[in-house]
Amino acid sequence: MMNAMIREAIYAALFDAAPSLQSLFKTARSVMALRFMNGINNIISVSDHPQSLKMTVETLGFQHLDLEVTAPRVDIFREAILELLEMELGPRFSSKGRVGLGVILNYVGGAYIYIRREYAGRIRIIQRSWATANNKTEEDEFEQKEGLIEHGHDKDKDEQAAGKAETKGADNVADNGMAANAATGNNATMSALRSSMEAQGKLKGSNMKVPTTFNEMFLFNAAVMGFAESGWMNLVLEQFDAIVTNVANSYRLQEECDVLSLVLSKYQAGHIGLPEFKAVMLASLRSLVPKDWDSEHEVAWNWLWENVERMLRSHMGKPQVHEKAIERFIVGLSEDSIGFLRREVYKRFFQLAPAGQDHFKQSTTRLHFIADKIIEMTVEMYKQPKRMVEDISALGLRHVGYAIPTELFSPFVSGAVDVVRLLTTDGNAEEAFRWSLTLVSKILVRTILEGSTVVMKAVNTNSEKSLRKAVSVAPRGRRATDLLNITVGTQSISPLYWSIESGSLNCAKAMLEDLLTIRADRDNYYYGCNALFERHPEVIHRLCADAPTLLPTLLDGMVWRSRISTGGQRRVNYYIQHLVQDQDGYFNQALEWLADFKDPKIICHSVVVLFADIIWSRLAIYLFMMGRCYFLVMLCLFITSQAIIPRLQEGGKATVEEDIVLFVCRTLIYLGSMCKLLVSQIRLLCADCRAKNFTRIMCIPIPSYLCSFQEAGNLALALTLIVMCTQEPIFYCFGTPEFEETLFTPYCPQSADKKEVYSLFSGIGILLYWALLMDFTIFSMRISAFVLVCGRILVEVGLFLMAGTFFILAFATAVAALRHQLDDFAGIDTGMISLMSMALNMYPMSGYVAIKDEGWVLGAVCLFIIIVVIFLMNLLIAQLNQAYQAVYEDMQGFARLNRASVIVTTIEEVSSKRWSRFLKSLNFEQPLEFQEGDIGMAGGVQILEPANANPTTVDRIKRYGGSTSPTMPWPEEEEDADEDRYDRLEKLIIRTTKSITGKKKKKGAGTASSMGGSGVTGDSAGRSGSSGGSASEQ
Repeated sequence: MMNAMIREAIYAALFDAAPSLQSLFKTARSVMALRFMNGINNIISVSDHPQSLKMTVETLGFQHLDLEVTAPRVDIFREAILELLEMELGPRFSSKGRVGLGVILNYVGGAYIYIRREYAGRIRIIQRSWATANNKTEEDEFEQKEGLIEHGHDKDKDEQAAGKAETKGADNVADNGMAANAATGNNATMSALRSSMEAQGKLKGSNMKVPTTFNEMFLFNAAVMGFAESGWMNLVLEQFDAIVTNVANSYRLQEECDVLSLVLSKYQAGHIGLPEFKAVMLASLRSLVPKDWDSEHEVAWNWLWENVERMLRSHMGKPQVHEKAIERFIVGLSEDSIGFLRREVYKRFFQLAPAGQDHFKQSTTRLHFIADKIIEMTVEMYKQPKRMVEDISALGLRHVGYAIPTELFSPFVSGAVDVVRLLTTDGNAEEAFRWSLTLVSKILVRTILEGSTVVMKAVNTNSEKSLRKAVSVAPRGRRATDLLNITVGTQSISPLYWSIESGSLNCAKAMLEDLLTIRADRDNYYYGCNALFERHPEVIHRLCADAPTLLPTLLDGMVWRSRISTGGQRRVNYYIQHLVQDQDGYFNQALEWLADFKDPKIICHSVVVLFADIIWSRLAIYLFMMGRCYFLVMLCLFITSQAIIPRLQEGGKATVEEDIVLFVCRTLIYLGSMCKLLVSQIRLLCADCRAKNFTRIMCIPIPSYLCSFQEAGNLALALTLIVMCTQEPIFYCFGTPEFEETLFTPYCPQSADKKEVYSLFSGIGILLYWALLMDFTIFSMRISAFVLVCGRILVEVGLFLMAGTFFILAFATAVAALRHQLDDFAGIDTGMISLMSMALNMYPMSGYVAIKDEGWVLGAVCLFIIIVVIFLMNLLIAQLNQAYQAVYEDMQGFARLNRASVIVTTIEEVSSKRWSRFLKSLNFEQPLEFQEGDIGMAGGVQILEPANANPTTVDRIKRYGGSTSPTMPWPEEEEDADEDRYDRLEKLIIRTTKSITGKKKKKGAGTASSMGGSGVTGDSAGRSGSSGGSASEQ
């Protein structure tokens, strides 16, 4: 918050200092304030290092080439900053400090003027000609620089993009081939180059086209000029775009050349002649920029390559020496030396930068791990420079979220180098460590600075208001991208995901609300739902795992309800395309993630209910019915063969027809049901074993698929059918006289002793079949909810039965120990049966008459009845009542969770053709209407709901007038007008208080004659205070 106030104060001071220059302030206020703050901070932080100061000022000077920097304007900016510091710091800002800061600002301003006079023309020529050589227009360059995205459908642009993509694909073929040859040291680069160029010709058509981009033309000219065997040229070419693009940034240019020098050091296939690259480069540029090319272009590009060549030659041969030296140093370290290095690095760093202690809060072991990784990175930078640049860029983006001040990197490098100096006398090792670690820190600092957007700074504060203010200045065409993606080089980070990881859920919620707010101007609708799911297809899974409280926010944003109802009906648009299908057009896992999350309230959200019901009613129900009907047929066959035909045969001798039907039914069961169940169980078992997916129940690991009631029932049924098959009476009667007399008879002496076991498992099998048929309840949510409620309440019944069994066993053993003459309690077993009959109210009255003559037994029985029949029974009723009330609110949700699981399982069996027809029937490509004639966005379905179901008084669409350009930000919203007025009032009170205090001090310090002058001074101070307050307010 303090940094934000400082930034605003600096911006206001500079903005108010020269009204004539206010037209130059074209960038958004918050972004411009951040740039001012970072620029001044960078200059002050390196002011004690002349070389670093020179490079920093050069970089800033190149960034101001498009502005007319003059001496009077430098004076205005200098005095505005000095007056601001005098006003805010007061006596703490000494005269020496004022003079010193003034000298630095004069140097910076003079450098800006010199750079603009000497180099502005060259840099503009390089940038324009490079854009022409790569078929980029000035508008493309501007949009790329500003990061703008146009949401149009220009056919010419589409064709041009397609051509560029085709060219890029061909270039990648050539680049990959050259890179491979360079890495392996193969001298067959010429043939590879020619093959790649032939591949380009084939990709572009039968008639080979003239090269149209710099890379194509360079490869062509290299082959023509006889440099095809110089594979190192391709390594330079890979980074040449970054070098040219950052020609105005001396820091970045030096960094790119340092990395390139490391890459070239790994090339072992031949001699590296840098002037050869310049010859091919100039020839290619002359071919691609023939109309504009003149002597100024020649001078500019020669100047650029001379600087690049100078930086590359300064490191030629050194990386190989440094790599060997630092490897020797690391290998020669003892355990004590490594421990000393780990400790002293931080000790020295904290001495150089005490503020760094506030950012290292981890344990000592974690700090030692970080120190080891730093040493490893310095070595790997020499071995694998390309991969390390990518890894360091990713690490830098992570540090953006940690809000690490970049000024701490320099003292950390200095401290680490000082410690290494104490451990070695080898100058090469020390220089290798210093150079490598400095390069690592440069990449980290650059990545942090490029990734430190106003959005990420707002995320670090977890302030919803700060986030809304930060994103309000973004162009409307890029607003969603700023919330979802920050890219530095080839690495990217998502502010939304980072806010979730760091616990800034207020910001994450504000991001989702902003993304899913529908905004519109006269030309376009802007809705971030597509951008959200394209950037994060797994956002549902991420929210379920890390931020479930944000799921309602996400789902609410996918619904639009009309404010106007017609005929008692309200128009509703559900934008569910990304919940139904993924980016490749397949079934999205969103429903599976929600089913696994097992939240009965989220699954009942109107968005989830709608898209789940659409998939169920239009697609899944058919396949489910086919599978369940097959199971139902098997049940009918089982009942016929086990319960109907055997009963018909009990009255007399079985007929041949009955025996044949019996054999056919049982054979179909064994082949069609038992074998199918076995194959399914083996497949699931193997899948869980391969994935090592086990769940421990009472310390016993079992495959996780058996945690499903349906699969556990299928396993039990399969085992039951296997036992029945082994005990099948018909099989035992094969070859007997009875079998020859009556075909397929189950009655013979050999099968007599098998029938009891067989009949027992037949009964178990029928019960299992009926239990597994409970899946049919899924057709009705009401019946399914009832069944699920029964299942959840059965736990309470189980507790009651456990307690009842305990008391029955206790009292039965106690009564068996008494002396009595009662046959019903003659033993423990008979006593347990009698007590259970009493508990179930099945004990005969004659038994009670016999008990009354045995006093001790009567007392025990009375106590048993009080405990079990009166206490436990009533307790069971109370438990069932409370359990039902707890489950009742969510029973529909549990039913829908059950259906969702069935849908997910069923969809796996859907053919691609049927799935394509289903998606086509949903017409996701057709835009939906908001009102009659108002065509909105595509990607959803529209339904009509009762007007009183969800009353809506405010339209969710925010409509704006004015400019419709995607490069313009949305007009400021008035939602926080009251809060802003209170802030302004508070700042006005502070400003007035400062002004009054300043007047009193002036008046009390002077004489009567000087009080008038003091009053003037007080007024002046008051105005200065007002200006300062205004700065803070702005």
